Amino acid sequence: MNKRDFMAPAISLALLIAAWEIAVRCFAIPPQILPAPSLILQTLVTDARLLFGSLLVTLRITFAALLIAIVVGTALAVLFAASRFAERALFPLAVIFQVTPIIAIAPLLLIYLEPATAVLACAALVAFFPILSNTALGLASSDRQLRDLFALYGAGWWNTLLHLRLPAALPYFLGGLRIAGGLALIGAIVGEIAAGSGGAGSGLAWRIMEAGHRVNIPRMYAALILIAFAGLAIFALLSWLQHRALRSWHTSAMAAE
Repeated sequence: MNKRDFMAPAISLALLIAAWEIAVRCFAIPPQILPAPSLILQTLVTDARLLFGSLLVTLRITFAALLIAIVVGTALAVLFAASRFAERALFPLAVIFQVTPIIAIAPLLLIYLEPATAVLACAALVAFFPILSNTALGLASSDRQLRDLFALYGAGWWNTLLHLRLPAALPYFLGGLRIAGGLALIGAIVGEIAAGSGGAGSGLAWRIMEAGHRVNIPRMYAALILIAFAGLAIFALLSWLQHRALRSWHTSAMAAE
C-alpha cells in the first residue's frame, strides 16, 4: 500500500474526531455521557501506567493463544491430510466449537480451569479454526499432477508433504493466521470479561468493566482505543509477515508490490 491508500481514511478519521470534539464542547455534554477526544487523550496519558500494563497482559494472552492455535491447528490439518477418517471424525467437532459463541463456552471453562487458563483457552479456541480450515484447504489444494509426479519418482508421503503440500499450503496458512490474530484478541477480551478477574494481573477488558462500575467513562474509552489499536497492530504485523513470506514467489504478494 502507498501513501495515498492511507490518506482517505486518515482524513475521515481526523474529521470525525474534530466533529466529536466540537459537538461535545458546543452542547456541553458531560464526560459521564460522552467524553471529548481531548479528555480521552488526557486520560491515556494520566493512566498510562495502569492502562499499558493491562494492555501487556492482554497481548501476552493473545499471542500465547495464537501460538497454541498455530500448533494445534497446523497439526490437525496435517493429520486430516494424512487420514481421511480423522478428517471426517474430528472436523465436525472443530466446526461445533467455531459456531458456538465463545461467551457461552467461557463460563463452563471457568468451572474446570483457573481463571487465567480459562481466558487463554477462550482465546485459543476462537483463533485455531481459521488456521485449521485454511491450512487443511491448502494441503488439499496442491497440484494433483505434481503429486503424481512425486509419486512417480518414488517420493514418500513425508517428502511429498515437506516439499510440495506444505509450500502449497503456506499462502492459505498465512491468510488464516491473519484472521486468527484478530480473533485471538477478541477471545482474550471475551475471556477476561467472563472471568472478571481483577488485581495486578488484569487485562484491558477488566479495566473497562472497572471503569464502568466507577462511572469513569473517559477511562473506558481510553481502554477501548488501546484494544482497537492493538487489533490494528496485530493485523498489520501479520499482513507484513504474509507479504514478506510470499513476495518472492506467490502471485498474490507479487501483485501488491
